Amino acid sequence: MNTSHLDALPSELQNNPLLTFGRGIATYSDVKPEHIHPAIEFLLKKAQLAVDTATNPQTPPTWDDLVEPLEDATEALGRSWSVISHLNSVADTPQLRAAYGEMLPQVTAFFSSLGQNLALYQRFKELSKSPDFANLHPAQKKVIENSMRDFRLGGAELSDADKPRFTQIQDEQAILGKAFSDHVLDATDAFVHLITDEADLAGLPEDVRAAAADTARQKNLQGWAFTLHFPSYYPVMQYAENRTFRRLMYEAYVTRASELGPKYAQGNASWDNSQNMLDQLKLRDEEARMLGFANFAALSLAPKMANTVDEVDLFLTNFAHKAKPYAQRDWDELTQFAREELGITDGVLPWDSAFVAERLKQQRYAFSENELKQYFPLPKVLDGLFGVIQSLFGVTIESANLPTWHPDVQSFAVKDLTGETRAYFYLDPYARPGKRGGAWMDDARGRRELPNGEIQAPVAYLVCNFAPPVKVDGVLRQPTITHDDVITLFHESGHGLHHLLTQVSALGVSGINGVEWDAVELPSQFMENFCWEWEVLEKMTAHVETGKPLPRELFEKILAAKNFQNGLMTLRQIVMSLTDWRLHSRFGASSAQGQAVLELSRKIAAEFNVIPQPEISRWINTFSHIFAGGYAAGYYSYKWAEVLSADVYSAFEEAAKLTGSVLDPKTGARYRKEILEVGGSRPAAESFKAFRGREPSIDALLRHGGLA
Repeated sequence: MNTSHLDALPSELQNNPLLTFGRGIATYSDVKPEHIHPAIEFLLKKAQLAVDTATNPQTPPTWDDLVEPLEDATEALGRSWSVISHLNSVADTPQLRAAYGEMLPQVTAFFSSLGQNLALYQRFKELSKSPDFANLHPAQKKVIENSMRDFRLGGAELSDADKPRFTQIQDEQAILGKAFSDHVLDATDAFVHLITDEADLAGLPEDVRAAAADTARQKNLQGWAFTLHFPSYYPVMQYAENRTFRRLMYEAYVTRASELGPKYAQGNASWDNSQNMLDQLKLRDEEARMLGFANFAALSLAPKMANTVDEVDLFLTNFAHKAKPYAQRDWDELTQFAREELGITDGVLPWDSAFVAERLKQQRYAFSENELKQYFPLPKVLDGLFGVIQSLFGVTIESANLPTWHPDVQSFAVKDLTGETRAYFYLDPYARPGKRGGAWMDDARGRRELPNGEIQAPVAYLVCNFAPPVKVDGVLRQPTITHDDVITLFHESGHGLHHLLTQVSALGVSGINGVEWDAVELPSQFMENFCWEWEVLEKMTAHVETGKPLPRELFEKILAAKNFQNGLMTLRQIVMSLTDWRLHSRFGASSAQGQAVLELSRKIAAEFNVIPQPEISRWINTFSHIFAGGYAAGYYSYKWAEVLSADVYSAFEEAAKLTGSVLDPKTGARYRKEILEVGGSRPAAESFKAFRGREPSIDALLRHGGLA
C-alpha cells in the first residue's frame, strides 16, 4: 500500500482508516465517527504546509514544484473528506452527522482560504507567464487557467479588509446547506402512515403492499406502513384508489421541512427551511456583489457554457412558451378523462394527477407501470446496461471485490480490451433509512499521473434509491425496477462513464472535473436514449416469473406512451429552472423577508404553469438541488444539456440508418474520444463541435420529446 506523503503518520494515527488507505480505496466499514476529527485535522495541517511551501518565493514556479505537491496534499484531504461526506449521505447516524458537522466548517474554511490566497494566485500568475508554461500539456495549461479564474472567483483579489467576511460567507453557506439537507432527510424519515384495513390498499400492486408490510415489521407495527421515501410514496400517488389516503400522503410530502410540516407531515417546527433559504440567498447575493457581479446568477455563469443572465432567462422562457400549449393539452386530457371515466367531478386535485395519469395511460396504451416493471429485474438490467457500454466504448465490466459500506453495495472494474483495469465503480442501488433520497454519481478518486509516472485509476460512486428486495411468502424476491428507474440508472452511469473513461492525466480537468456545469449533464442524458431502443430492451428484460423478454407489442406501447404527459413534465422542469434562475437574478435577497421565496416560486408557477397550485404546497422547501446540492443558479443546465445530448444522440440515429444499429461502435468510439475522454481539458462547446461538426440545435430535443 502506497501512503506516499502520509508515510510519517504519528503513532496515534497509524490505525486510522481515513489515513491508512493512502492512494488505495478506503475500508468504509472501518470508519467510525471518532476517526474523523483527528484524521481531518492531520490532513488539514499537511495541506496547509503544502500551501506554505507553494507560496514561498524560494519554490520555483513550475508544474513539478508548485502545482503537483499542492495537488498531492489537497487531493489527500479531498479523498478522505469525500469518504466521510459519502458515508454521511449513504449511512447517516446521529454520531456520524455530528462528527461530519464538526469538521465541515474547517474543511470549508481551508478550501475557501485557498481560493483567496493572493500569494498563491501570484505564484500561478508567475507560472502562467514563465517560459515553462509553453511546454506544458494542453490539459495542464487548462488546469492553470481554471485555477486563475477560480482564484478570482474565490476572492483572491479582495482587500484584506473584505477577505474575513468573504470566508465567513463560505462557512455560513456550507453550514446552511448541510442544515437544509438534514432537515429534508429528518422530515422524510419522521413520517409514517399506518394502514390497518386492507380495503384501504385497493389498487396498490402486490410488491408495494409487501414492501409496506416489511416496513411495518421493521418498525414493530401491525399492518402496512408507508413513508415519504419515494419508492413508498409515489406508488400510493399512482395506484391507490383511496383518495383520502392519497391526499394525506400528498399533503405530508409537499409540506416537509416547512412551517406546515408539524400539521401535515408529523414534522418538527425546527426543520422549517423557510429562513434557511432566505439566509442562503442573502449570502449568495452578498458574495456575488463582493466579487463585482450584479447578482449570483451572473457569478455562476463565469465557469459555464452560457454567456449572460439574459441568455439563460430567454432560453427558459422561450422553451416554456414552446412547451405550454402541449402542457395545456395534457392537462385538458387529464381533467376530461377524470370527469368522464373516473367520476372525479370536482376537478383533478394535486393528489389525483398521478393516479388519473396512470389510469389514462393504462386505458390508452393498455399497460400499467407495474406490469412493465415485472420485466426489469435489476440484475438483468445491469447486464443490459453493461452490454451497451461494452458494445459502444470497447471496454468490459467485471465484478470486483472492493471494500463497501453496506452488504447491498456492489463493486466493478472497467477493463480495456487487453484486460488492463482502467477504472472502478460502486453501485449502491436500494433505498434504506439513513440514506439520502435521489440518485447521484460522485467521484471517489480522479484519474491523474502520479509523480512516479504511474496512472491513478479513477473510482466512482453510483447511488440510486430503488425499492429493495422483499420477502413474499418467506421467499426473497428478486428486486424489479420501473422503466423510470432504468432511465435513472442509465443517466447516472453516463456521469460515471464521463468520470471513468477519461484519458486526461491532469487531475483538475480529468473526468468530470473542470467540465462546465451546464454541459456536465450531456453524457448522462445521452445514455437515457438507449432505454427507448428495442435492440437494447429486448436483451435487458426478463419477466421476474417466466424469464421471458419484454414482448415487442408491449415495447411498442411504451414507445407510444414515451411522450405521454411530456408537455406537463417539461413545463414542470422549466418552472423549477426559472424559479432557481430568478431567485438568483431578480429576487432582491438583501431586503427579502418571511415567505418571499415561496411567493416568488408561486408567482412564476402562476405565470407559466397550467396546473393550479395548491395553497399548502411548500415544494421549494425541499428543493435540495439548489439549496444543498450545488445546482444554485444552475438547475437550467438540465434543459441546456438536454439540447446537447439529444443532438449528440441523433448522430447515433443517423448511423443506425446505415448500419441498422444505434449501438454503432464507430460512432461510439468517436463519442468516447471527443466527449468522454477529454473531460474538462477543453471547452464543452469545442468538444461538441468536434463530435457533431457544427453548433448545437434544439430540433432533436423537440422531436424526441413530441413537442414539435
